[in-house]
Amino acid sequence: MMRVLVTGGAGFVGSRLCRLFRADFPKADIVAFDNLRRRGSELNVAEFPVHSIQFVHGDVRSSADLAALDGHFDVVVEASAEPSVHAGTGGESPRYVIDTNFGGTINCLEFARVRAGGMVFLSTSRVYAVSALRQIRLREEATRLVPEDDDQPPGFMEGGVTEAFPTVGRGSRSLYGTTKLASELFIEEYVAGYDFPAVINRCGVIAGAGQFGKVDQGVFTLWVARHLFGGGLRYTGFGGTGKQVRDLLHPRDLYALIRRQVDCLGDIRGEVFGVGGGVSGAVSLAEYTTLCQDATGMELPIGSVPDTSAVDIPHYVTNTRKVSGALGWRPQISPAEIVGEISTWLQENSEQLKPLFAPGA
Repeated sequence: MMRVLVTGGAGFVGSRLCRLFRADFPKADIVAFDNLRRRGSELNVAEFPVHSIQFVHGDVRSSADLAALDGHFDVVVEASAEPSVHAGTGGESPRYVIDTNFGGTINCLEFARVRAGGMVFLSTSRVYAVSALRQIRLREEATRLVPEDDDQPPGFMEGGVTEAFPTVGRGSRSLYGTTKLASELFIEEYVAGYDFPAVINRCGVIAGAGQFGKVDQGVFTLWVARHLFGGGLRYTGFGGTGKQVRDLLHPRDLYALIRRQVDCLGDIRGEVFGVGGGVSGAVSLAEYTTLCQDATGMELPIGSVPDTSAVDIPHYVTNTRKVSGALGWRPQISPAEIVGEISTWLQENSEQLKPLFAPGA
């Protein structure tokens, strides 16, 4: 019987992956491992019995918690993280983000080396230095910033960032991004030193129903919620016009890729893939506002803060050529579909969800 362990399994991405694995493998043993730190994860746990998903309350920072898990797993999907790019800033202690995103990954990696057939690691586009990403040449159009056609930095092509974009020697990237990059380096050592089957996915923005969004992480869900439930919104940074661009990736598209990777981990061990919505999934925040208005029928005044945070970037779109060529994978779900799904989820569960999206919650 197939056994899958998803660390961070009660979070937005992890819980969706657990459910999708269950749908594909009705008789498999699916285990979600999570410390329930993030508010809203308890709602995912409450639904696990319906899907016959086993929940284990534990913390990746504790190797003993992982060691207490029963048996051997076919694959570990390492989806645990402190996901905020602002973690450890403004005088806040960096211990949690470092101990979770780096120390926790080392614990998961060593557990998987001994007790699993391989690992799929969810990394982030934030491994690239902020200053390097800001060197991407852009021009301003009516609703978004658009890359110029030529004279771009190495590793940027066809409107997106490739895996060849430099990760070191180009400045800082945030504690979040640095912990993920350090984890990537250790995974590379395990692949080389132990011939361990592991693959790294550098994910962009993942968005969809079931995400309990906040200003610092999950803003695309929060944006829809504010349209439905009220509360302030503002375009922040780069002139305060909302023209900065991200590509959105739905969890179902991510799962479709992971599913393919699990089947061929031995052949792709050590590979690093840029994984995102790509050019077709790219949207500016101003354009996203229009999608929210269309989906909810509500219109809100949007404030403006021109000043830019030190960790923010004006444009990030993933070039998915490598992963498409290697595994025949392409994202399918558009930003409009993502907004529609989030809006429906929020409206159908408004009594339960509205307090979680209230300002200051």
